Amino acid sequence: MLEAGAFDGIHAAMMVHPATKEYADHHTRALVGLRASYTGRTAHSAAAPHEGINAGDAATVAQVAIGLLRQQLLPGALVHGIVTKGGEAANSIPGAAELLYDARANSVKELAEVKKQLIVCFEAGAVATGASLHITEETREFSGFRNDQPMVGFYQANAESLGRRFDDEPLEKRLSEAASTDMANVSLAIPSIHPVIRVEAHGASNHQPEFARWCASEDADKAALEGGAAMAWTAIDLALDTTERRRLITVGESSGPGAEAADF
Repeated sequence: MLEAGAFDGIHAAMMVHPATKEYADHHTRALVGLRASYTGRTAHSAAAPHEGINAGDAATVAQVAIGLLRQQLLPGALVHGIVTKGGEAANSIPGAAELLYDARANSVKELAEVKKQLIVCFEAGAVATGASLHITEETREFSGFRNDQPMVGFYQANAESLGRRFDDEPLEKRLSEAASTDMANVSLAIPSIHPVIRVEAHGASNHQPEFARWCASEDADKAALEGGAAMAWTAIDLALDTTERRRLITVGESSGPGAEAADF
């Protein structure tokens, strides 16, 4: 959407996301998603295993390599994924297998190194088994999020006036728990904020089924309404503040999807 011009003429962007904590600014990791597809040769596992090329084994070798790689990853970097295809029957050597993995890092620059390491692990599976390998970028690269601090200040003041209370944790701890978002790319093009708003989830956390159920609660409805109101009031504040209005107009006219991402 960004590259297609959907944000052209837009001078600011905001959204809130449910969470178990509450922050007006949002720190995220850079991310890229890769799919590794192995092609081998199917054969009967008992009658003619020597005629097969085990694509499932290629995926296994890659996963072992990734597990060993984790000790040498850059601080803050993460690699995690799943097997999306591994075979059809126990008595048949799989001729096809697929892995879907995400790589994350503290910046786009560091992500490039982690991505390179992940690809080498995928290649190890192919080399070890003789299977062929095809790698595709499943998730477009996300940068880290660039918070617009004046907007953060307006949002926090407005949310606090509604009774919202923000967590105060060391930045190091927050970065250690950081996820990723495609809105980070938008934040490099135009001034943006992406606050997270607390939902009482009774011990559950994001991406757990229990958390999804609590997001349909009265407390979650209240959080969504108050987050929406705080963003609306922030938009009003930005429009009424002469200095901020001029700044956003100027920045909006000079920025775009090619904004520098190396440090985010």
